[in-house]
Amino acid sequence: MMDGILPLYKERGMTSNDAVFKCRKIFKTGKVGHSGTLDPNVDGVLPICIGRATKVVNYMMESGKVYQGEITLGFATETEDLEGEIVEQTELQAAIPASQIDEKMQELTGTMIQIPPMYSAIKVNGRRLYDYARHNEPVKRPERQITVDYFKQTKPTVFDPETGRQKIYFEVGCQKGTYVRTLAVDLGKKLGVPSVMSELTRLESGGFTLNDAVDLKTLAAMDESELQQALKPVSHALHKYAHYDLNEEQWKIVQNGGFLAPARLGVDLEKLPEKKLVLFYEDRARCVYYYKESKQRFQPEQMIDLV
Repeated sequence: MMDGILPLYKERGMTSNDAVFKCRKIFKTGKVGHSGTLDPNVDGVLPICIGRATKVVNYMMESGKVYQGEITLGFATETEDLEGEIVEQTELQAAIPASQIDEKMQELTGTMIQIPPMYSAIKVNGRRLYDYARHNEPVKRPERQITVDYFKQTKPTVFDPETGRQKIYFEVGCQKGTYVRTLAVDLGKKLGVPSVMSELTRLESGGFTLNDAVDLKTLAAMDESELQQALKPVSHALHKYAHYDLNEEQWKIVQNGGFLAPARLGVDLEKLPEKKLVLFYEDRARCVYYYKESKQRFQPEQMIDLV
Protein backbone atom coordinates (compact mmCIF):
# COMPACT_ATOMS: atom_id res chain seq x y z
CA MET A 1 0.00 0.00 0.00
CA MET A 2 1.24 3.50 -0.82
CA ASP A 3 1.86 6.07 1.90
CA GLY A 4 2.47 9.77 1.49
CA ILE A 5 1.05 13.22 0.89
CA LEU A 6 -0.24 14.30 -2.49
CA PRO A 7 -0.31 18.04 -3.31
CA LEU A 8 -3.46 17.90 -5.45
CA TYR A 9 -4.69 20.70 -7.68
CA LYS A 10 -8.46 20.75 -7.11
CA GLU A 11 -10.36 22.18 -10.03
CA ARG A 12 -13.48 24.28 -9.66
CA GLY A 13 -16.78 22.45 -9.87
CA MET A 14 -15.92 19.59 -7.51
CA THR A 15 -16.11 19.24 -3.75
CA SER A 16 -13.13 18.25 -1.62
CA ASN A 17 -14.90 14.95 -0.91
CA ASP A 18 -15.20 14.37 -4.68
CA ALA A 19 -11.43 14.78 -4.91
CA VAL A 20 -10.89 12.28 -2.08
CA PHE A 21 -13.22 9.76 -3.78
CA LYS A 22 -11.31 10.03 -7.06
CA CYS A 23 -7.96 9.63 -5.27
CA ARG A 24 -9.25 6.47 -3.57
CA LYS A 25 -9.89 4.97 -7.00
CA ILE A 26 -6.57 6.13 -8.49
CA PHE A 27 -4.46 4.95 -5.54
CA LYS A 28 -6.68 1.90 -4.91
CA THR A 29 -7.01 2.45 -1.18
CA GLY A 30 -9.73 3.54 1.20
CA LYS A 31 -7.25 5.31 3.47
CA VAL A 32 -7.43 8.78 1.95
CA GLY A 33 -8.16 12.12 3.63
CA HIS A 34 -7.83 15.81 2.83
CA SER A 35 -6.33 18.49 5.04
CA GLY A 36 -8.75 21.38 4.79
CA THR A 37 -11.90 21.78 2.68
CA LEU A 38 -11.97 23.84 -0.49
CA ASP A 39 -15.43 25.02 -1.60
CA PRO A 40 -16.61 23.70 -5.00
CA ASN A 41 -16.20 27.13 -6.64
CA VAL A 42 -12.63 27.52 -5.33
CA ASP A 43 -9.63 25.96 -7.03
CA GLY A 44 -6.07 25.44 -5.86
CA VAL A 45 -3.84 23.36 -3.62
CA LEU A 46 -5.57 20.60 -1.64
CA PRO A 47 -3.09 18.33 0.18
CA ILE A 48 -4.36 14.74 0.21
CA CYS A 49 -3.04 12.18 2.71
CA ILE A 50 -2.72 8.59 1.48
CA GLY A 51 -2.30 5.45 3.60
CA ARG A 52 -0.43 5.98 6.89
CA ALA A 53 -0.19 9.68 6.06
CA THR A 54 -3.86 10.00 7.11
CA LYS A 55 -2.49 9.94 10.66
CA VAL A 56 -0.91 13.36 10.15
CA VAL A 57 -3.95 15.13 8.64
CA ASN A 58 -4.40 17.23 11.80
CA TYR A 59 -0.79 18.44 11.62
CA MET A 60 -1.32 19.44 7.98
CA MET A 61 -4.43 21.41 8.92
CA GLU A 62 -2.45 23.44 11.45
CA SER A 63 -0.27 24.95 8.73
CA GLY A 64 -0.95 28.40 7.27
CA LYS A 65 -2.63 28.99 3.92
CA VAL A 66 -2.32 31.61 1.18
CA TYR A 67 -5.12 32.64 -1.17
CA GLN A 68 -5.53 35.08 -4.04
CA GLY A 69 -8.82 36.30 -5.38
CA GLU A 70 -11.25 39.04 -6.16
CA ILE A 71 -13.80 40.96 -4.09
CA THR A 72 -16.70 42.80 -5.72
CA LEU A 73 -18.14 45.86 -3.98
CA GLY A 74 -21.76 46.79 -4.67
CA PHE A 75 -23.76 43.71 -3.74
CA ALA A 76 -23.89 40.91 -1.17
CA THR A 77 -25.23 37.34 -1.31
CA GLU A 78 -26.59 34.87 1.24
CA THR A 79 -23.53 32.61 0.80
CA GLU A 80 -20.92 35.45 0.74
CA ASP A 81 -19.78 34.25 -2.71
CA LEU A 82 -21.36 34.10 -6.19
CA GLU A 83 -23.21 30.83 -5.46
CA GLY A 84 -25.99 32.44 -3.43
CA GLU A 85 -28.92 34.75 -4.05
CA ILE A 86 -28.31 38.50 -3.88
CA VAL A 87 -29.56 39.92 -0.58
CA GLU A 88 -28.35 43.53 -0.82
CA GLN A 89 -27.29 45.92 -3.61
CA THR A 90 -25.89 49.44 -3.71
CA GLU A 91 -24.54 51.32 -6.72
CA LEU A 92 -21.27 53.04 -5.88
CA GLN A 93 -21.26 56.64 -7.09
CA ALA A 94 -17.46 56.82 -7.25
CA ALA A 95 -14.43 54.60 -6.79
CA ILE A 96 -13.27 53.97 -3.24
CA PRO A 97 -9.60 55.02 -3.14
CA ALA A 98 -6.96 52.29 -2.99
CA SER A 99 -5.44 53.94 0.09
CA GLN A 100 -8.75 53.61 1.97
CA ILE A 101 -9.01 49.94 0.92
CA ASP A 102 -5.44 49.32 2.14
CA GLU A 103 -6.26 50.92 5.49
CA LYS A 104 -9.34 48.76 6.04
CA MET A 105 -7.53 45.61 4.93
CA GLN A 106 -4.88 46.32 7.55
CA GLU A 107 -7.61 46.51 10.19
CA LEU A 108 -8.57 42.94 9.26
CA THR A 109 -5.15 41.47 10.05
CA GLY A 110 -3.85 39.92 13.26
CA THR A 111 -5.79 37.79 15.72
CA MET A 112 -9.52 38.51 15.81
CA ILE A 113 -12.95 36.98 16.26
CA GLN A 114 -14.79 35.86 13.13
CA ILE A 115 -18.38 34.62 12.81
CA PRO A 116 -18.45 31.93 10.07
CA PRO A 117 -20.95 32.12 7.21
CA MET A 118 -24.32 30.38 7.49
CA TYR A 119 -23.50 28.42 4.35
CA SER A 120 -20.57 26.53 5.90
CA ALA A 121 -19.92 23.01 7.17
CA ILE A 122 -19.42 23.97 10.81
CA LYS A 123 -21.59 21.89 13.13
CA VAL A 124 -23.96 23.29 15.77
CA ASN A 125 -25.86 20.72 17.86
CA GLY A 126 -24.84 17.99 15.44
CA ARG A 127 -26.07 19.76 12.29
CA ARG A 128 -24.13 21.70 9.66
CA LEU A 129 -24.80 25.42 9.49
CA TYR A 130 -25.75 25.14 5.81
CA ASP A 131 -28.53 22.71 6.82
CA TYR A 132 -30.05 25.35 9.12
CA ALA A 133 -29.69 27.91 6.31
CA ARG A 134 -31.42 25.73 3.71
CA HIS A 135 -34.36 25.15 6.05
CA ASN A 136 -34.51 28.83 7.08
CA GLU A 137 -34.04 27.87 10.73
CA PRO A 138 -32.44 30.40 13.08
CA VAL A 139 -29.30 29.31 14.91
CA LYS A 140 -26.56 31.07 16.84
CA ARG A 141 -23.29 30.78 14.94
CA PRO A 142 -20.21 30.07 17.05
CA GLU A 143 -17.57 32.79 17.25
CA ARG A 144 -14.07 31.64 16.27
CA GLN A 145 -10.67 33.14 16.92
CA ILE A 146 -8.70 33.43 13.69
CA THR A 147 -5.34 34.86 12.66
CA VAL A 148 -4.79 36.76 9.42
CA ASP A 149 -1.08 37.21 8.74
CA TYR A 150 -1.56 39.72 5.93
CA PHE A 151 -4.31 40.99 3.62
CA LYS A 152 -3.21 43.11 0.67
CA GLN A 153 -4.13 44.30 -2.81
CA THR A 154 -2.22 42.66 -5.66
CA LYS A 155 -3.09 45.06 -8.50
CA PRO A 156 -5.04 48.31 -9.02
CA THR A 157 -8.70 48.27 -8.04
CA VAL A 158 -11.18 48.71 -10.92
CA PHE A 159 -14.40 50.77 -10.76
CA ASP A 160 -17.17 50.36 -13.34
CA PRO A 161 -19.32 53.53 -13.43
CA GLU A 162 -21.99 51.79 -15.54
CA THR A 163 -22.75 49.10 -12.95
CA GLY A 164 -21.66 51.05 -9.87
CA ARG A 165 -19.48 48.13 -8.82
CA GLN A 166 -15.80 47.95 -7.93
CA LYS A 167 -13.31 45.06 -8.05
CA ILE A 168 -10.55 44.53 -5.49
CA TYR A 169 -7.79 42.04 -6.28
CA PHE A 170 -6.18 40.57 -3.18
CA GLU A 171 -3.87 38.07 -1.56
CA VAL A 172 -4.30 36.85 2.00
CA GLY A 173 -2.16 34.71 4.28
CA CYS A 174 -4.08 33.18 7.16
CA GLN A 175 -4.16 30.40 9.72
CA LYS A 176 -6.52 27.49 10.32
CA GLY A 177 -10.25 28.20 10.44
CA THR A 178 -10.28 31.50 8.53
CA TYR A 179 -13.17 32.00 6.10
CA VAL A 180 -11.93 34.21 3.27
CA ARG A 181 -15.51 34.71 2.11
CA THR A 182 -16.27 36.35 5.44
CA LEU A 183 -13.14 38.50 5.23
CA ALA A 184 -14.44 39.80 1.90
CA VAL A 185 -17.80 40.66 3.45
CA ASP A 186 -16.19 42.25 6.51
CA LEU A 187 -14.01 44.42 4.26
CA GLY A 188 -17.14 45.71 2.54
CA LYS A 189 -18.70 46.50 5.91
CA LYS A 190 -15.63 48.51 6.90
CA LEU A 191 -15.87 50.39 3.59
CA GLY A 192 -19.60 50.99 4.12
CA VAL A 193 -20.84 48.98 1.12
CA PRO A 194 -22.14 45.44 0.50
CA SER A 195 -19.50 43.07 -0.87
CA VAL A 196 -18.93 39.52 -2.02
CA MET A 197 -16.00 37.21 -2.70
CA SER A 198 -16.23 36.84 -6.46
CA GLU A 199 -13.20 34.63 -7.12
CA LEU A 200 -10.74 32.59 -5.04
CA THR A 201 -7.72 30.33 -5.57
CA ARG A 202 -5.67 28.67 -2.84
CA LEU A 203 -2.00 29.26 -3.64
CA GLU A 204 -0.43 27.47 -0.67
CA SER A 205 -1.46 24.87 1.90
CA GLY A 206 0.42 22.39 4.04
CA GLY A 207 3.76 23.70 2.84
CA PHE A 208 2.83 23.07 -0.82
CA THR A 209 2.36 25.67 -3.57
CA LEU A 210 0.50 25.60 -6.88
CA ASN A 211 3.78 24.72 -8.60
CA ASP A 212 3.89 21.48 -6.56
CA ALA A 213 0.30 20.48 -7.31
CA VAL A 214 -0.81 17.72 -9.68
CA ASP A 215 -4.29 17.56 -11.23
CA LEU A 216 -6.53 14.48 -11.32
CA LYS A 217 -6.26 14.02 -15.09
CA THR A 218 -2.48 13.75 -14.85
CA LEU A 219 -2.72 11.36 -11.89
CA ALA A 220 -5.18 9.10 -13.69
CA ALA A 221 -2.66 8.59 -16.51
CA MET A 222 0.19 7.56 -14.16
CA ASP A 223 1.36 4.02 -13.50
CA GLU A 224 2.01 2.72 -9.98
CA SER A 225 5.66 3.81 -9.96
CA GLU A 226 4.77 7.34 -11.09
CA LEU A 227 2.01 7.59 -8.48
CA GLN A 228 4.47 6.65 -5.76
CA GLN A 229 6.85 9.35 -6.98
CA ALA A 230 4.03 11.92 -6.88
CA LEU A 231 3.65 11.36 -3.13
CA LYS A 232 5.71 13.37 -0.66
CA PRO A 233 6.93 11.67 2.56
CA VAL A 234 4.79 11.75 5.69
CA SER A 235 7.52 13.79 7.38
CA HIS A 236 6.63 16.75 5.13
CA ALA A 237 3.61 17.41 7.37
CA LEU A 238 5.89 17.50 10.42
CA HIS A 239 8.69 19.73 9.13
CA LYS A 240 8.19 22.41 11.79
CA TYR A 241 9.04 19.98 14.62
CA ALA A 242 12.54 18.81 15.56
CA HIS A 243 13.53 15.44 14.12
CA TYR A 244 15.38 12.75 16.07
CA ASP A 245 16.91 9.49 14.78
CA LEU A 246 16.31 6.54 17.10
CA ASN A 247 18.85 3.84 17.75
CA GLU A 248 17.71 0.21 17.83
CA GLU A 249 17.23 0.13 21.61
CA GLN A 250 15.13 3.32 21.57
CA TRP A 251 13.12 2.05 18.61
CA LYS A 252 12.06 -1.05 20.56
CA ILE A 253 10.89 1.18 23.43
CA VAL A 254 8.89 3.36 21.02
CA GLN A 255 7.29 0.33 19.32
CA ASN A 256 5.79 -0.56 22.69
CA GLY A 257 4.59 3.00 23.34
CA GLY A 258 7.26 3.58 25.95
CA PHE A 259 8.53 6.84 27.40
CA LEU A 260 11.86 8.55 26.71
CA ALA A 261 13.79 10.84 29.04
CA PRO A 262 15.29 14.04 27.55
CA ALA A 263 18.70 13.16 29.00
CA ARG A 264 18.58 9.80 27.26
CA LEU A 265 17.94 11.54 23.95
CA GLY A 266 20.44 14.32 24.53
CA VAL A 267 17.74 16.91 23.76
CA ASP A 268 17.98 20.55 24.87
CA LEU A 269 14.39 21.41 25.84
CA GLU A 270 15.08 25.15 25.69
CA LYS A 271 15.82 24.90 21.97
CA LEU A 272 12.92 22.60 21.16
CA PRO A 273 9.98 24.24 19.32
CA GLU A 274 6.64 23.32 20.88
CA LYS A 275 8.35 20.62 22.99
CA LYS A 276 7.69 17.96 20.35
CA LEU A 277 9.89 15.46 18.50
CA VAL A 278 9.34 13.56 15.27
CA LEU A 279 11.04 10.24 15.86
CA PHE A 280 12.70 8.55 12.86
CA TYR A 281 13.97 5.02 12.43
CA GLU A 282 15.55 3.75 9.21
CA ASP A 283 14.87 7.13 7.56
CA ARG A 284 11.10 7.01 8.11
CA ALA A 285 8.98 9.15 10.41
CA ARG A 286 7.55 6.71 12.94
CA CYS A 287 5.71 8.85 15.46
CA VAL A 288 5.38 12.20 17.22
CA TYR A 289 6.32 12.43 20.91
CA TYR A 290 5.60 15.41 23.15
CA TYR A 291 7.25 16.49 26.41
CA LYS A 292 5.07 15.93 29.48
CA GLU A 293 6.22 18.61 31.91
CA SER A 294 4.77 17.02 35.05
CA LYS A 295 6.45 13.67 34.28
CA GLN A 296 9.63 15.19 32.78
CA ARG A 297 9.55 12.75 29.88
CA PHE A 298 8.63 12.40 26.22
CA GLN A 299 5.57 10.29 25.52
CA PRO A 300 3.46 9.36 22.47
CA GLU A 301 1.20 11.93 20.84
CA GLN A 302 0.69 10.26 17.44
CA MET A 303 1.88 6.88 16.22
CA ILE A 304 2.42 6.76 12.44
CA ASP A 305 4.41 3.72 11.30
CA LEU A 306 5.53 1.09 13.79
CA VAL A 307 6.14 -1.76 11.32
